Amino acid sequence: MGTLVAIPFAIVLKNLSKLEFWVVVLALFLLGVWLCARVSRELGLHDHGGIVWDEMVGYWLAVACVPLQWPWLLAAFVLFRVFDIFKPWPINLADQHIGGGFGIMIDDVLAAIYTIAVLALAQNLLQ
Repeated sequence: MGTLVAIPFAIVLKNLSKLEFWVVVLALFLLGVWLCARVSRELGLHDHGGIVWDEMVGYWLAVACVPLQWPWLLAAFVLFRVFDIFKPWPINLADQHIGGGFGIMIDDVLAAIYTIAVLALAQNLLQ
């Protein structure tokens, strides 16, 4: 659900300048490290399913390099969810071995990087 909620915010973020986009997403990532650590500590569970901030930031990163068009936003959504759910290497290692708020956030960042790579390849093939 976190990724779905992230879509309207992604549209707003994509309307910022590139510098503003990256500054805001970096700030939201850093906020997420703190926020996820705190919530995880209070719940007594690492990466509780109710923590969705990491998915939101991951999706915002995933759409960073694609046009603001629904097919690209949808492709980013699907790919990001696939990489976040199945956690291919090294995402699975980060998920298993990095703790705290950073650990909660970094596997979604890696899923976003995989998504960006696939979408960049798709963009090059379609040109």
